[in-house]
Amino acid sequence: MFDWYKDLNRDGRRTFWACFGGFALDAMDVQIYSFVVPVLIGLWGMTNTQAGLLATVTLILSAFGGWIAGLLADRIGRVRTLQITVAWFAVFTFLSGFTDSFGQLLVTRGLQGLGFGGEWAAGSVLMGEVIAARHRGKAVGVVQSSWSVGWGVAALAATASSLLLPKEYAWRVLFFIGLLPAFSIFVIRRLVPEPAVYTRATVRPPLLAIFSRPFLSITVRGCLLALGAQGGYYAITTWLPTFLRTERHLSVLSTGSYLGVIIAGSFCGYIVSAYLNDSLGRRKTFLTFAIGSMAIVLLYTQLPISDRLMLVLGFPLGFFASGIFSGMGALFTELFPTELRGSGQGFCYNFGRGFAALFPTLVGAASVRLGLGVAVGVFAGGAYALVVAAALMLPETRGRELQSLSGARRETIGS
Repeated sequence: MFDWYKDLNRDGRRTFWACFGGFALDAMDVQIYSFVVPVLIGLWGMTNTQAGLLATVTLILSAFGGWIAGLLADRIGRVRTLQITVAWFAVFTFLSGFTDSFGQLLVTRGLQGLGFGGEWAAGSVLMGEVIAARHRGKAVGVVQSSWSVGWGVAALAATASSLLLPKEYAWRVLFFIGLLPAFSIFVIRRLVPEPAVYTRATVRPPLLAIFSRPFLSITVRGCLLALGAQGGYYAITTWLPTFLRTERHLSVLSTGSYLGVIIAGSFCGYIVSAYLNDSLGRRKTFLTFAIGSMAIVLLYTQLPISDRLMLVLGFPLGFFASGIFSGMGALFTELFPTELRGSGQGFCYNFGRGFAALFPTLVGAASVRLGLGVAVGVFAGGAYALVVAAALMLPETRGRELQSLSGARRETIGS
């Protein structure tokens, strides 16, 4: 079960933990917002539409940040870009704790998004290049599972702050905690080397090469896959705490227990999907998790079920909605050659994120007429239908060796 990790040498293992930790801390900073939203709606009188706009602006700028980071990763290196993005999102998360109005928070959250999008682009490429082809789905998927770890830390921090501090200060402390990831850049700088597959590449193609004829079709299909997965995910995670509190009338502690089940399901979904990507293949795994996500979201938000059954359904909700992401890093790593891997992966994933950023705002606006539960179900269900269509159009890349623009096969650190 852990052969993929045993096959990594010392540098490969250091890379794994740097990427795992960086993405977990990234997730913590991002998910803090979902716990702050209900508090600020009460303190500042924000509307659902304004709260959705905050999330949307953050995600749109994260899309630009991800593409820029991908371009930088192809030119200045994967490791250096990872350091820059981690420092960026940590600092602006921290500064969000000093805001006193919707406008101020809109600025700091938007700027935080630039680093948030860039961290995944740099870290995912880095991990994909140091692992052997036969283990790439497992290794990159396990790194992706750290998102649920960061989400769990954010949930625990939110619960603790609400119990120990007045609500007027608790939300600020949550944002201040977001500075912690900045300290990891010193570890990354000292211990993580650039992948051999990158250092051996000598060609530097044009900035827009992923839109040239040989790659345009793959780029478009990859964008559609990312749009569907992220549209469904952000429709759910941005609004779920508010949905549980306002429409299910749960207390803060009860909401924490429900989210705890979802986060546990999320972690399991990442891990199971990671292994399925190397056993079933990328395409079949995407189809399985998209269909599962579609069914569970509709059940969870639309049926008049009891709180107990809703708690049970929280596990498969987290399992499918999060597990769908495990294969993306491996798939995008295998779709593009080394010289374009950062920009290709960064653009596809973050194009999806940028347009998926509209979903929180659309859900917030639609909730005025439809109700929040119905709005979440409609937009999330449509997004996962898009994942099914995109997965059927993309090639199966399981076991594919990494190549340069010249077509030469590349070695990996972990093989």
